[in-house]
Amino acid sequence: MKKALTIAGSDSGGGAGIQADLKTFQELEVFGMSALTAITAQNTLGVHGVYPMTAEAVIKQMEAIGDDIGTDAVKTGMLFNSEIIEAVSEQIRHFKWRNLVVDPVMIAKGGASLLQQEAISAMKRHLLPLAEVLTPNIPEAEVLTGLTIRTFDDKREAALRLYGLGVRNVVIKGGHDENAAESNDLLFNGSEFCTFPSKRIPTKNTHGTGCTFSAALTAELAKGSTVYDAVVTAKAFIHAAIEDGIEIGHGQGPTNHGAFRKRKELKESGQ
Repeated sequence: MKKALTIAGSDSGGGAGIQADLKTFQELEVFGMSALTAITAQNTLGVHGVYPMTAEAVIKQMEAIGDDIGTDAVKTGMLFNSEIIEAVSEQIRHFKWRNLVVDPVMIAKGGASLLQQEAISAMKRHLLPLAEVLTPNIPEAEVLTGLTIRTFDDKREAALRLYGLGVRNVVIKGGHDENAAESNDLLFNGSEFCTFPSKRIPTKNTHGTGCTFSAALTAELAKGSTVYDAVVTAKAFIHAAIEDGIEIGHGQGPTNHGAFRKRKELKESGQ
């Protein structure tokens, strides 16, 4: 059984954060573990409170995993402040964990800030050089690079700059593309660019899509997939989760984490 660890915040509404990560790990047949960085009071209508853990609490959770179970891949999500980022980076180096996917969670769907401003430089300095894959959306890539991203060429330039921070692979997600018809993810591995287009699905229920995509990518790396193949599966996973959506709550609802598996089961059964 391959294992994956998510180091992220808790979403009480269940659509994002560690809840989305653990659901995704389970659906892709990877044993999921977690280290909580913060607790959020959150639902489909927005974030109503953020309560960070101490850096010591995060370190103790990571030590509990590293000293006993170990992991085949690691994903970071909401890290909140520079103290937690530095502690997480130190523990990843200490345990020599590989296959690190950094999802630089900064802003919730409703606009609430999930990363303190002073933490951005700490992320660049301590965490990104450890990353096998960085998975920003367009607004996050803009913050990390200082660029305004409107065109495909802008996205390519942002990927180059992010790669220059020490990341081995960059995936800039296309959910915020201005093209209304398609969502185009861009992968840069240091030598070539690859695009992953998909039809944009008209829905408001996209809460947790970034967490889910990066968690699927992490699960596939844990199982030994190449980065390219992991992106292919992650893209298919989140596309199915959005397209076969569920109606929960009164705001921006979550995606359907079971959709990818159900489609696979139907295909295998010949239906």
